[in-house]
Amino acid sequence: MEPACTYLPYKDTGYFSKLVTDYLAEESELKPFYHFSPNKKGLLEAVQQRGHFPVNRKILTEVLHSQYEHLTQHEQVAHNLALLAQESTYTVCTAHQPNLLTGYLYFIYKIIHAIKLAEELKGEFPDKNFVPVYYMGSEDNDLDELGTFRYEDRKFVWDGAGQSGAVGRMKPTGIEPILDELFRMMGPPGEHYDELKNIITKAYLHHDTIASGTQYLVNELFGRFGLIVIDPDDRKLKSTFAQVMKDDVLNHTAYGIVSAEAEKLEAHYKSQAYPRPINLFYLADNTRERIEKKGDKWVVLNTDISFTEQELLKAIDNTPEVFSPNVILRGLFQETILPNVAFIGGGAEVAYWLQLKALFTHYKVFYPAIQLRQSALWINSAETKKREQLNLSIADIFSKELELIKNYVTKHSTDDWQTENEAKGIEDILAQLKVKATNVDPTLRASAEAALTKMRYQLQVLEKKMLRAEKKKMQEHLSKISKLKNTLFPSNGLQERIENFTAYYLQYGPAYLDMLKDATRPFDPSFLIIENNR
Repeated sequence: MEPACTYLPYKDTGYFSKLVTDYLAEESELKPFYHFSPNKKGLLEAVQQRGHFPVNRKILTEVLHSQYEHLTQHEQVAHNLALLAQESTYTVCTAHQPNLLTGYLYFIYKIIHAIKLAEELKGEFPDKNFVPVYYMGSEDNDLDELGTFRYEDRKFVWDGAGQSGAVGRMKPTGIEPILDELFRMMGPPGEHYDELKNIITKAYLHHDTIASGTQYLVNELFGRFGLIVIDPDDRKLKSTFAQVMKDDVLNHTAYGIVSAEAEKLEAHYKSQAYPRPINLFYLADNTRERIEKKGDKWVVLNTDISFTEQELLKAIDNTPEVFSPNVILRGLFQETILPNVAFIGGGAEVAYWLQLKALFTHYKVFYPAIQLRQSALWINSAETKKREQLNLSIADIFSKELELIKNYVTKHSTDDWQTENEAKGIEDILAQLKVKATNVDPTLRASAEAALTKMRYQLQVLEKKMLRAEKKKMQEHLSKISKLKNTLFPSNGLQERIENFTAYYLQYGPAYLDMLKDATRPFDPSFLIIENNR
């Protein structure tokens, strides 16, 4: 049986910032911060303009062919690698760090969104080609975030076995005991158990680094769709970005431009990323440290490494791989090396990209269409049955738990416990009493107001007591509501930010990814709810 899909406007879920919902609504305050509308019209315009901004396809394809030498080249991957050499081929990109076992579900949703959008753009432009790309943020050093994933109720944490620096460059030392425990929890071999165990084992125990293991894992999961995985931590790729890196260390151009944009944005919204005078890290061995200028030297913080101006410029030319763009320059680097038409990111990514348009304009780099990634909620058959028994709609389950319980009690109560009508009548009487007291003595106005406030409060207390009494009568049903909410929205957050793909893959196998892809609507940004009865 095909899963049932429901699509809700993001603003109706209550889980997205005002900036994000205003962006999707194309509110006037945000229009100066992007080029292309976040809809089909904007995407089509981006494709039509992309050809005016060439990239170095020779270096791009050389690097990708080198990175795929030890990976399975699925037929569609090989086809797309060849297509990238052609000027009529563009990319649809999403980016994420190499989280252990992909980390959270939204890692999967991002990639599926890119794959589906590439397919749909091909339908709109048959004379052009579109390749989905996962840009791996292998240079990130936030091990607390990247080394964590969950399976069922268990949190697994890899501490890096004493390593530091870029997580992508780390060796997978000490991961085997974590995987052994995971496989035990995954249970006895089933239809998809052996397949998934084999993929995970090869990814982390047969590769030298976290980056290469992640590249393998993502290729095994998504290669049949033609997804290209690129690790930008590469000397040749960074050589194409050398002039921007030199400008950043000498002239602090990004700092001035992005600071000004952030200030404009903060007139209405909260900024997501703040530039520094120098937006590069020094990356070597177990080191990923910021570069700062002190006096007439450029120093690598927390090390003994320093450069004169001439030495620094020479190092960027000769060893660009030891310099790593931070969040302010990462997107610019990405769009410098990829012929990209659209970038797909989460709410925080959308927010910081909106600070960057002027930076792209300055460096004459194409600023892509920015799309909010697909968000999804997966509801299994047991949860669907509970929802239907409670007579809750899909929209209802996004309500706050207390609001949901109150609405349920109001709808199903056989007793009239609410005091709205009485409160209105009492307010009229209280107003009259206040006037009477003030007329007797104007100095009694404050005393009257205080007394009336106490009366209103007591009325609210009484209503709450009656509500609690009604809740006791319906305790069984209200308990089911709480359990359903906690299951679908763990820790009062979105499922996609807590759960990992492994449990779903164990149940459905590769069909899990197909179901997500079929349900994703990249031209119609909305929150996806999938109810599967299998």
